[in-house]
Amino acid sequence: VGAGPFPVLVNVHGGYWRRGSRNPFYWGPYLAERGYASFNISYRLTQPGQKRFPDAVNDVRAAVQFVRGEAESLRLDPDRIALWGNSAGGHLAALVALAGDDPMFAGAYPQDRHATVSPKVKLLVGVYGIYDLVAQWERAQISNPGDNLVESFIGASPAQNRRLYFDASPISYAVSASNKVAVHLSVGTEDDLVDRKANTDAFVLALKQAGFFVRTTILQGAPHYWGSEPMDEPGSYSAFVAPRLVRFLAEKL
Repeated sequence: VGAGPFPVLVNVHGGYWRRGSRNPFYWGPYLAERGYASFNISYRLTQPGQKRFPDAVNDVRAAVQFVRGEAESLRLDPDRIALWGNSAGGHLAALVALAGDDPMFAGAYPQDRHATVSPKVKLLVGVYGIYDLVAQWERAQISNPGDNLVESFIGASPAQNRRLYFDASPISYAVSASNKVAVHLSVGTEDDLVDRKANTDAFVLALKQAGFFVRTTILQGAPHYWGSEPMDEPGSYSAFVAPRLVRFLAEKL
């Protein structure tokens, strides 16, 4: 409500880089009532035998450029852009937030009219995200060795090209030179898909060592996928996170 310009969250859905949709962003109305615009995006998904790194990263980066480039017409504040990602979307959001200016991800769309617009964001929200791709590859190799979705995304195994896994992991960019983004990470203690200690906990430690402003909301007993629970449902994990996240947005975005 109001004339704006509004702070905006660019939302990157999960789905292990192979599935998912931009449509079911359950937090949108809740955030809109509190003055935050949401811009839900799609990105190229993997197919068996068709990798999507760095394609999907380039798509998320281009979405940030579009939002900033069209900010005036959309009544958005170009200086108050955040990236929000769940699961595999958390991976892509974190990679663009910390490494959006890296030459590896530049120049994918040279004909785009927003190609020279900065992909920088002010804030990152990661929800049960994947931040270390070697760690997640190992987890996936145990749960589904015949179709390792991390390997499908990268296009090679760590044994074939470990450098690619380093380049594709947000934790690799948790360094002091990238310390320009405030970070909020939330995850459940019983996540059955993404190992919390190897991803969120390790990422938090690396961010703190590099001097980032980082806050966490750790949900006791929560598995994966709790982000789709209603915010107005008493006792839901989302209801627990929501006010804490809004306070973080109010302070840092």
